[in-house]
Amino acid sequence: QVQLVESGGGLVQAGGSLRLSCAASGRTFRRYDMGWFRQAPGKEREFVATITWSSGNSRYADSVKGRFTISRDDAKNTVYLQMNSLKPEDTAVYYCAAGDLRAGTWGTDRGYWGQGTQVTVSS
Repeated sequence: QVQLVESGGGLVQAGGSLRLSCAASGRTFRRYDMGWFRQAPGKEREFVATITWSSGNSRYADSVKGRFTISRDDAKNTVYLQMNSLKPEDTAVYYCAAGDLRAGTWGTDRGYWGQGTQVTVSS
């Protein structure tokens, strides 16, 4: 089992920045691919970014590319999402996810999820 706890959400004005953190505990964090999803009111959960455990390669949704940066610190069992140039459309609950991309568990109900942290961007 892996437990994920997000933090760092809040209210920010458009153009501002926030950094989300996801602290993991339980099984070996280093061997999990990590990433973020978000869900806005009335919308489905959508992919934001992911980073692999083996190579540290990252991938982003087109909507956040160039503005968000995902990183991980395996010594601290933590993954981060630096969000810059925030827009009102970035308003959502952000969820941390852990799993195995190759095995197809990451981002599914066979992977692990945090409880979410609210990000609100005012115009």
